[in-house]
Amino acid sequence: MITIETVASLKEHMVRLRSGGKRVAYVPTMGSLHAGHLHLMQQARRHAQVVVASIYVNPLQFGKGEDFDAYPRTPAHDKTALLSTGVDLLFMPKEPEVYPRGREAQTCVEVPGLSDILCGAFRPGHFRGVTTVVNRLFNLVAPDVAVFGKKDYQQWLLIRLMVTDLGMPVEIIGIDTVRDPDGLAMSSRNNYLTPDERRMAPQLYAALCAVCDRLRHQNISFAEAEEGVARELKSAGFRLDYVSVRRCQDLALPQPGDRKFVILAAAWLGRTRLIDNLEFERE
Repeated sequence: MITIETVASLKEHMVRLRSGGKRVAYVPTMGSLHAGHLHLMQQARRHAQVVVASIYVNPLQFGKGEDFDAYPRTPAHDKTALLSTGVDLLFMPKEPEVYPRGREAQTCVEVPGLSDILCGAFRPGHFRGVTTVVNRLFNLVAPDVAVFGKKDYQQWLLIRLMVTDLGMPVEIIGIDTVRDPDGLAMSSRNNYLTPDERRMAPQLYAALCAVCDRLRHQNISFAEAEEGVARELKSAGFRLDYVSVRRCQDLALPQPGDRKFVILAAAWLGRTRLIDNLEFERE
């Protein structure tokens, strides 16, 4: 695995890696890698001959008072973990390589509408930071395919829309959430959980599973489902940002005739913000 830190070196190595018309898959991350990230790398290999990963903790997607400084950074562990997945190139840029004119002067990319609902409503500017950095990294790596986890379902849809709107020749592939044996969605921020909070955390996914089962088999409204999950999580000790049933393709509110849905939730345990979602179909 080649590890590089500069844009100039990235461009030089990508010319060689693409030789012979090889297809390139790309997995952008913020590091502190876990088994879910490594699964994305393995899935990327199914779609291309060359796999590129990046590690960059992007300041533009952290709001005031959020955990940018505290976000876990484990570069030695991450490099070792990536070696086992067969990643060909790891890009670990410093901020001046990503934002050469400085983050305040960086041209921003924003997907209107979808950036401002659900997590976007509780983290203003977050998704603008995400789409801005992903656009920049896509332009640097120029992948044929990019792989994202669907744990952050809203982010995955936003990236798909950005690529379509800007006419970028990148196929966006979403991979189902990787979970611990007790159901908790894997996340770097799970490291913030205390032992007691970690024991409680799987109740978020359990609540989503239970309500999806009810929605499939009982004649309850989406509003009833949302209110039921909210009550259950609050009584269990979660501090809820939202729980919402949306249609899969665009996260709009369900309309008559829709069949494919996703229920999304964001909730706090202590200082840890957990997000999760579950897709389901309903006649």
